[in-house]
Amino acid sequence: MTGEQFRLEAGDYRATVTEAGAGLRELSHQGEPLLLSYGPDEPAPAAFGQLLIPWPNRVDHGRYTFEGTEYQLDVSEPELDCAIHGLVRWVPWRPVKHEPQSITLTYALHGSTGYPFRLDLGATYTLDAATGLTVRVAARNVGTRPAPYAHGMHPYLTVGEPLDACVLTLPGRRYQPVDERMLPAGPPVGVAGTAYDFTTARRMGAQTVDVAFTDLDRDADGRAWVRLEGSRRGVRFWLDEAQPWLEIYTADRVPVASRRRGLGAEPMTGPPNALASGTDLIRLAPQESYTASWGIVHG
Repeated sequence: MTGEQFRLEAGDYRATVTEAGAGLRELSHQGEPLLLSYGPDEPAPAAFGQLLIPWPNRVDHGRYTFEGTEYQLDVSEPELDCAIHGLVRWVPWRPVKHEPQSITLTYALHGSTGYPFRLDLGATYTLDAATGLTVRVAARNVGTRPAPYAHGMHPYLTVGEPLDACVLTLPGRRYQPVDERMLPAGPPVGVAGTAYDFTTARRMGAQTVDVAFTDLDRDADGRAWVRLEGSRRGVRFWLDEAQPWLEIYTADRVPVASRRRGLGAEPMTGPPNALASGTDLIRLAPQESYTASWGIVHG
């Protein structure tokens, strides 16, 4: 179902990347999973580990206008009347360099009626015995006119136990309220004094989260960090400054066996509905590129 499986290893880390969608199917440390996973002959449930290009999250009614022209995407989430998670999740990507600890896959997005723009895409996954996983995503506009662009990815962090018992730390100082169709409802709101304030580590309990955060606290290297801690182990996730948005999802509507056993930590270049709203939407000129990185480390 997900095509060829590309295995990576470095020190105590192991990972599996799939030909279909260049997705991250597995990541473990000393045999303990750091991500929710699925079988090689199964479709990725709830977008587990998938790349979301050329838009993450939702586009209202699948419609957007770019430089004066209106476009209509396929409505791939009919229950909410939205187009969701881009165009490359299920297509075969081509491996161009595979080493024991690293792989690079590429895909030529030739465009369609709803997105008539040409992009050359690349995804590089690298394991390091000390620093864990680093993922680098790159897009280059190989067309003759400017292209709208946004991206995200959908890993679900896990420490092997239900989220209710876990302690979470998030870097987001503001969050994006959404309506009943999970689309932005007003401007971002400060987390202080709300249920979404995890800037100081606290136990999650039964709280449900499915919103995007921005105004992210960053370290001296420009990285924003998420930390999920269980009773026995922890996992940390980072995203660079090329991705100013972070969607957090408590996996409440995934298959039952995985429900609330992983935390979606999704690096994004823009918020939900960015193609339509234009908020933090990237305008790629012909031959222009955009690159971003994120990673996961045990502990």
